[in-house]
Amino acid sequence: MNTNNSILEANAMQATSKTFSNAVELFGRILLVAIFLLSGLGKLSAYEQTAGYMSAFGIPGALLPFVIGFEVLASIAIIIGWQVRATSLLLAGFTFLSALLFHFDFADQTQMVMFLKNVSISGAFLLLVVHGAGKFSLDARKINR
Repeated sequence: MNTNNSILEANAMQATSKTFSNAVELFGRILLVAIFLLSGLGKLSAYEQTAGYMSAFGIPGALLPFVIGFEVLASIAIIIGWQVRATSLLLAGFTFLSALLFHFDFADQTQMVMFLKNVSISGAFLLLVVHGAGKFSLDARKINR
């Protein structure tokens, strides 16, 4: 009887650990894209200033609606776990490209930190490309059908 109880306890602990891991994966996805969701929405209230900032770096301000749409929609896709691998690959490229275009002045320590932040975020997205969204996602629901 003791052996059966030990097995049941071990199974319960394993299930709890799995649930915790799944919840942490979801929370991690939310934290990772929060900056893009808030940034995309923030660009709406500072549209002219953002378009001017982009233009100052040689990026046409006409691309701003696409940037806003991409940041917001990609963030939502990652949060709900839809097409996470493809979306993460796109976000990794977008983030790395943003680092190269806007944060290349390494003489300015703030710009260097912003560059490294973008590179680090790109790395996190590449981990999602490899590992996927996890159990609490629409992608996982599709696989389990």
